[in-house]
Amino acid sequence: MIAEFLGTTLALYLDAAPWLLLGLAAAGVIRVWLPDALLARWLGGSGLWPVTKAALIGAPLPLCSCGVLPAALGLHRGGASRSATVSFLIATPETGADSIAVSYALLGPFMTVVRPVAAILGAIFTGLLTALLPEAEHKPLAAAAACGCANRCSAPPVVPDGVIATSRRGVRYAAVEILDDIAVWLAVGIVLAGMVATVIPSQALVAWGSGLPAMVLMLLAGIPMYICATASTPVAAALLLAGISPGTVLVFLLAGPATNIATLSVVRRELGLRVLLTYLLGIAVASIGLGLLTDLVATTLAIDIQVELGRGAELLPSWLAWGSGVLLAVLAIKPLRGQLIDA
Repeated sequence: MIAEFLGTTLALYLDAAPWLLLGLAAAGVIRVWLPDALLARWLGGSGLWPVTKAALIGAPLPLCSCGVLPAALGLHRGGASRSATVSFLIATPETGADSIAVSYALLGPFMTVVRPVAAILGAIFTGLLTALLPEAEHKPLAAAAACGCANRCSAPPVVPDGVIATSRRGVRYAAVEILDDIAVWLAVGIVLAGMVATVIPSQALVAWGSGLPAMVLMLLAGIPMYICATASTPVAAALLLAGISPGTVLVFLLAGPATNIATLSVVRRELGLRVLLTYLLGIAVASIGLGLLTDLVATTLAIDIQVELGRGAELLPSWLAWGSGVLLAVLAIKPLRGQLIDA
């Protein structure tokens, strides 16, 4: 059984590695070529369009559920409305360029499409709920809450520079800051997925892993958890392998990254108690509603999630998977990474 577990875990890692590197590259490009000042200008005003723009702009950004906090506060103080700020706070950590790439490798095409669409729709819904609240006097927050994402929370504003220097900064951001933030949870998720695939028979939990009670339980488990979108992907794969329905897994993918103690604390202090309650209500209603809809669509279209899992890996040759796996491991080991990046 140990040999089977190690083989399964290695296969999952190799499946994810090329897509994770692709996602990290896209995340680095987005980070260094999309100035925060431009975001603030785009998200000014109130109403449906700013809320929608906030969700659409935030969805591909490579910021975790904690790294998004200083960015969102900067947008709010730069003129973005409360509703647009809330929309940005939800859409950004729930998905991203890196997590979408890894989703294709581990979750399959169906969940790769559903996940960002659901994140955007849920963010818009909660933003519009926030817009219904009466305006309150703005109370600035002295500083961003300590949250454990020191690299991204303390990142300086991007300064215009040459193309080569900017590109190198993007590589460093992706290979150092993002990878350091997600490496531990990503490893835990892959090991958990390998363990589940080895120990628990496929579809073993199908009788208990769907429907409203299962989704509420997943919501309650995800709200206090600190886990980013990319690192939550192999955990989601493990749940799908065990027979949990795609809609129930989607609730975890939406609620986990968008809520944690640091996020809720900052929302309360910066935007007020009523906004915080609306934030939680919107995430809960949207996550469960979209989860039920996802299960309905999957059933109607007769989508076999077990067949979809790992389908992205079938498109890649083995040499690319192994090469990506080795490169990713080197980047995760700080002494080796320093020699490679600084060379």
